[in-house]
This record gives sequence, structure tokens and C-alpha cells, in this order.
Amino acid sequence: MNHESYQVIVLGGGPGGYAAAFMAADLGLKVALVEKRVNPGGVCLFEGCIPSKAFLHAAELINESKHAASFGLEFAPPKIDIDKLRAWKDTKVVKGLTGGLGQLAKARKVQFIQGTGTIQDTHHLQVETANGQQTLHFEHLIVATGSSPIVLPFLPKSPRVMDSTAALELPDIPERLLVLGGGYIGLEMATVYAALGSKVTVVEMLDSLLAGADPDLVKPLHKRIEKQLAAILLKTKVTGAKEQGEELVVSFEGPDGKAFEQTFDRILVSVGRRPNGKGIGLENTKIELDQQGFIPVNPQRQTVEPSIYAIGDVAGQPMLAHKASHEGRVAVEAIAGHKVAFEPYAIPAVVFTDPEVAWCGLTEREAEAQGRKVEVAKFPWAASGRALTLDRTEGLTKLIIDPETERVLGVGIVGKGAGELIAEATLAVEMAALATDLKLTIHAHPTLSETVMEAAEMFFGQSTHIYKPKRSK
Repeated sequence: MNHESYQVIVLGGGPGGYAAAFMAADLGLKVALVEKRVNPGGVCLFEGCIPSKAFLHAAELINESKHAASFGLEFAPPKIDIDKLRAWKDTKVVKGLTGGLGQLAKARKVQFIQGTGTIQDTHHLQVETANGQQTLHFEHLIVATGSSPIVLPFLPKSPRVMDSTAALELPDIPERLLVLGGGYIGLEMATVYAALGSKVTVVEMLDSLLAGADPDLVKPLHKRIEKQLAAILLKTKVTGAKEQGEELVVSFEGPDGKAFEQTFDRILVSVGRRPNGKGIGLENTKIELDQQGFIPVNPQRQTVEPSIYAIGDVAGQPMLAHKASHEGRVAVEAIAGHKVAFEPYAIPAVVFTDPEVAWCGLTEREAEAQGRKVEVAKFPWAASGRALTLDRTEGLTKLIIDPETERVLGVGIVGKGAGELIAEATLAVEMAALATDLKLTIHAHPTLSETVMEAAEMFFGQSTHIYKPKRSK
């Protein structure tokens, strides 16, 4: 039987998948992109990072209007039109971006197929579309099926129990919202709903928020966000919940082991995501998922099957859109015969709360766990002129430096706009910059980016705006 044949088929149209498909087309390959949604974009653009940032922008405006009272500007409380806010997110932001990607796919002559794909063997993909099944032949397949929110089986199946996707639909503004999980997704959504008027409680079973981040970066965020939330419950477990009418009665186990209950109108479950490696036909190949459910790949993102590659969330941590995009490009270049490997020194992570938290490269926690000797140079934003003009001096910029070579191994930033500032830091780590390189790079004044330069100056005991001489060895 003759099947439509492609040099590259990409299964999944998220940031990794569409980046791979577009790159393959740019290199002159015949490409098909199989995606269940109407346009490329995946979870990130339809129901993840992009819509959440739209709502976070709205939350920032609300919070800024309140904060302005501290320096003499007072505004009336905002009138929130939830239908208009939701429509703006759906129409202008999400449809605008994903529709644009659809046009880019056409311009590149990428064959976009809306449907779900199942691997039949190492060279065939069966696609279920609205018009029935079709079988495609591929020389190479790139699996980019992403991940899904983890479901907690002990919670009731109720529309009042939401995952991040449902929460971003903004069904209403609940009076009392419980957020399960103190990671980046939970805290970002807690920020949105608290700004819109909900009394938000965040519960986390570990002893701190953002467990993967260094404590000194989390502290300013914790201090500020706890003023916006009803409560932050650390070292606390949710043991169950039951629906009673229009309310949810939630059972907890506190740090002391004692049980207690509280009542909420909605629950947002944000305890992590699982890779979408099952149900896509891997059993028809030699590919086996690892213990965490990821597809094992080599530095070219190739699986044990030479014709099949895997990228993004389904291929391992960190589950970040920008990591997936770069992996997609590497996989395509490898398919095209280029000498490439995915081996970055630094992948930036950003938490879009207020203040933002961002880091890249080696963290202090990782250095300690590895028994690696490092020197940490910190510059507090209380000494930043730009931070003072913004009335946001809670921030901190720090460099993790090898004391022998003076190479910058990692950078951590907490403060307003940290997500933008981390790009320079990532470049520094990726290019093996020395502390001297950052110190001697002239930064515009007055800017928050100066804190990166002044952190480097702190390493040498020569910061202009802080007197802290370097101790002699």
C-alpha cells in the first residue's frame, strides 16, 4: 500500500514540535506536523505559559496600582470584567499567536495534520483525524508529545477541582481557593487569583516554596507573597477532600502530625506534570520508557531506534518550553547530517511571580550536594538606584563562581524583571565568562542589569555602591 511519505514527521506541535518542523522545512526537508489542536502551539501557547503570562500581566497592573499608594498615587479599586479578560486572553493572545504559527507553517510548506498519531513501526505513523484514519511513512520521526498535569486520585472528580488548564479558563473568581503545590505553576496561579480577589491558601508538603531554588532567592518572594495570600501552609499534606454542596471540605495533616479541616470553593492541583510517553505506540518499537516515564535519548535526541527522536517534556527534565525548542532544532540538524549535540551549560528557569525568581547554571544547593567548592558574590538591590526608583528594593543578584578559575558557574536573581535579566547571565555561563568579564562590561545606568555587574564587583571586594572589602586568603 502506498502511503504519503515524509523525510521528517513531528508528532506534537508544542514549542519543541513546531520549532523542529519549521527548522526541518528551513533546511529543505519534506515535513509533516501532527497536532491535535487546530494550530501549532501545544500546551504552552493554548493553555500554559502564554495564557498564564497574560493573566499575570493583569495581576501585576492590579498590584502595582495598590503599591503606588506608598509613594502618593492612589487609585480606585479596579472593576474586573472577567468575561472581557478571558476573551482578551483567548482571542488576542492565544488565537493571535497560534493563528500566526499556522500561517508560518503554511509559508514554510509544512504539512499540518490535525489529529492524534500512533507509531505503527519504525517508519509508519497512523493518524486519527476528523475525516478518519491515515497512515504516513517517515524516514525520521520526532516525538514531541509533551506532558500532562499529575492527577491526585484521592480528590473528588469535580469541576471545582481544577488543574492548571482549567484554572486558566478562569471559570470564575472563587471566594476561597486552595492551591496544592508551592512550585512555579501553583505560585503563578495563586498570584493571579489573589490579585483578582480570591482568598488564596497555598499548601506545600515540603519545608519551603520553590523547593528547587536556593533559599535566599525564595525568601523575598515568600515575604511579599504571604501578604497577598490568605495563608501559606508548609510541611503540610492534603489527605482528602469531599464535596458538600457548592463547597469542598479539605482534610490536612499539619507539621505536628495533627489533622484539621478547612473549607474552600475551588481547589487548584499543581503538584507537577508527567511525560506523555504512553499511548503513542512506543510498544511497537524497541523504545522503553525510563523509571520516570521519559523516553531515553542521546545528545542528538535520538532514541534506541535510529529513525526516531524525542524532544521536550517527554524526553526528560527540565520541562521547559525553551529547552524543548532548542532540542527540536538539534534533532533536526542531526537528522540533516550536521555535527551537533544538545549539551548546554545553562538552561534558564524563571518563576513569573512578583517578585520574579530566575536562575541558570549551577545553584548553591547543587554545589553543596556535589561537594563542590564555590564562592558566592551577592549584590542586594537595596543598593541599586533603579530598584529604589521603582520602590522595589527586596531583590538580590548573586553569582556562583569557581574560586580558582573565577569562572561564572551559575547566577540567581530575585526581583522585578528577573526573568529578563537572566538572559545575560545565561550567556555568561554558556560562554564560560569570568567574573572579570562581567565586572568590566559597562552596563547602562540606572538599570537593574547593573546588579549583575556589581555582583561581579562584589567578588573582588570593589563594588561601587557597597563597602565590603574582600577578605585576604
